[in-house]
Amino acid sequence: MVKWEQLTAAQQQEVERQMAVIRRGVAEIVPEEDLKAKVANAVATGTPLKVKLGLDPSAPDIHIGHTVVLHKLKQFQQLGHDVQLIIGDFTGRIGDPTGKSETRKQLSEEDVKRNAETYQKQIYKLLDPAKTTVYYNSDWLGAMNFAEVVTLAAKVTVARMLERDDFTKRYQSGQPISIHEFFYPLMQGYDSVALETDVELGGTDQTFNVLMGRTLQKEYGKAAQAAIMMPLIAGLDGVNKMSKSLGNYIGIDEEPNEIYGKTMSVPDELMLTYYELATAVGGEELEQLRAGIADGSKHPRDVKMALARMFVGMYHGEAAAEAAERHFIAVFQKRSLPDDIEEAALPAAELEDGRIRILKLLTALGLQPSVSEAKRSVQQGAVRINERRIEDWTADVVPADGDIIQVGKRKFVKVVLR
Repeated sequence: MVKWEQLTAAQQQEVERQMAVIRRGVAEIVPEEDLKAKVANAVATGTPLKVKLGLDPSAPDIHIGHTVVLHKLKQFQQLGHDVQLIIGDFTGRIGDPTGKSETRKQLSEEDVKRNAETYQKQIYKLLDPAKTTVYYNSDWLGAMNFAEVVTLAAKVTVARMLERDDFTKRYQSGQPISIHEFFYPLMQGYDSVALETDVELGGTDQTFNVLMGRTLQKEYGKAAQAAIMMPLIAGLDGVNKMSKSLGNYIGIDEEPNEIYGKTMSVPDELMLTYYELATAVGGEELEQLRAGIADGSKHPRDVKMALARMFVGMYHGEAAAEAAERHFIAVFQKRSLPDDIEEAALPAAELEDGRIRILKLLTALGLQPSVSEAKRSVQQGAVRINERRIEDWTADVVPADGDIIQVGKRKFVKVVLR
């Protein structure tokens, strides 16, 4: 491992930059000094870190809550590191007992395979396939003989296993705990041994399982991985962890209109958390949003609409995002607009590849007499398209038949493309 003083000033600066990115939105790093040393060694040697995430293919539909960890993996990829994505086709046959009050039903091999395929179709909406290696832990766990399993089991005591809160509660209440359930954290930890993982990510509910990887790597004479625990994101009810079983989720594979509409139901106090943990927005941009909401210069509705559009764009493309926004406005917001909005023709010749500068649009529709007046209106926050405020006077927009363009409180027109 390279020592800090052996790094050049430029290398030290790069390590600090990467650590700042990695720390963003993280609940806990165990231990942070180990992670920093691993990043420093990667920077000095040009060897990417191996960053692991294990996926239990028992519920393959990925929702926004799952993407919190995936976004952090994407950040690692953007920093030049490699992702080890473990499909728990072997551990999935047992089922993760975390947070469960009873033994989970074991999945069949066919169920696990089908769910794993669904996972892989969805994860590449975020991750870079070129920097992602997918593994199936049956490759090494399924090959272990009974003697090797006994050796693995001997690495950890029953007392250590009962440190897990869910096991403790079940034991104290007299609820049964099957021996095979103890093997779930052992097998997840052994994945890190088999792949010589440098860093493992997980939600805060996975802390015990992730730290087991550190324990077993040490027991097998390997370098211990660093553990990064990500916060659990609350669902649409604003109270419980986002979960498909609770119905408080936004699935990334849902229809664009569904994603947009569900996002608009997110409690206002959760919006910035969603921005920070489930989008690429961060740093100064996030602080500007926070300050704007606090001082009233940004309306929470506009901020939420931007978030909804962002989610749809991330998983279905920008065209779908624009269509979903128009649909939402037409269905849920149109009643707030005047009933007798005048139509204004917009000649196709004014468009370039279907787009037009916002200032040109305002003058072409007769909403403003000059470009300078149009610019002033945008800068004052007086211009809206389908009730979404336009804040950038240099912006290009994609007008559609029926779009409602508003300047101030009294000027409205309905676009008719010619």
